[in-house]
Amino acid sequence: MKRKAYGRDAGLTWRMLFTSSMLGLLYVFFALALFYVLNAGLVLMLVIVGALAFVQYFTSDKLALRASGAKVVEREEAPALHDMIERLSAMADLPKPRVAIIESEVPNAFATGRNKKHSAVAVTTGLWNRLEPQEVEGVLAHELSHIANRDVLVMTVASFFAMLAALLTRFGLYSGMFGGFGGNRDNNNNSVPVWLIVVVVSVVTYFLSQILILAISRYREYAADRGSALITGAPEHLMSALQKIASQITMIPQQDLRQVETMNAFFIVPTNWRKRTAELFMTHPPMEKRLAALAEISRDMGRPVA
Repeated sequence: MKRKAYGRDAGLTWRMLFTSSMLGLLYVFFALALFYVLNAGLVLMLVIVGALAFVQYFTSDKLALRASGAKVVEREEAPALHDMIERLSAMADLPKPRVAIIESEVPNAFATGRNKKHSAVAVTTGLWNRLEPQEVEGVLAHELSHIANRDVLVMTVASFFAMLAALLTRFGLYSGMFGGFGGNRDNNNNSVPVWLIVVVVSVVTYFLSQILILAISRYREYAADRGSALITGAPEHLMSALQKIASQITMIPQQDLRQVETMNAFFIVPTNWRKRTAELFMTHPPMEKRLAALAEISRDMGRPVA
């Protein structure tokens, strides 16, 4: 019971709640504005985007595994990996997810799946071969935390209206070029075209929602790091793994990195982690901040700091 206390972070929980609330408030204003401008026209868009989100959510594991080139393996094909994931799943009180391997020298891993019973953890051969067993455990515990936290559901819900805004932006631009959206709302030549209102509202909503969604994504990574420390009881192992993965990525040929770069948002360490980008636009927290947070957890648990 004592170890569970280390899994709580009131500051992180508050930031996640605040950001999610701001995103929800933004979407409410977006929906009200579009209902006012388009009236019933928005219903069709909601149905279209709802269908897309539904398909994305229920096929997320298959799509992610296919996109990464991961192959689901049975126990006899990777007994040590299966044993490790089974043991960690039991420690995390989770059903054992499907196990997949990606034939790539890029050391990385990711988890996907719509819920705890329909999930998968994928590991590259580069990660398995380059990290020590306890470091691999730290990485796998991080991925299992994503499953436990239902992060696929969280991000699907968070991005729902962002998808709608992107679709409406394109639709509005096409309508403006070809005279769609029924012209002006009041049929007044002096009024602002409906398509232009839709485009402006959608662009603003999409931009702001992306900022908030990326913030939620970073917070989910902090939460998964903390979850790894909670499951294994050894945050220093994940710290060592993150440092090793980051350093090894810099030695991987660019052509190999390009083959997996589409999975950067899923990976525990994005392959472009060294690229200079404002934190506001990053899917993952800066490496130094992740290590500092884990070091603080390690000190709280009376563990050595890597």
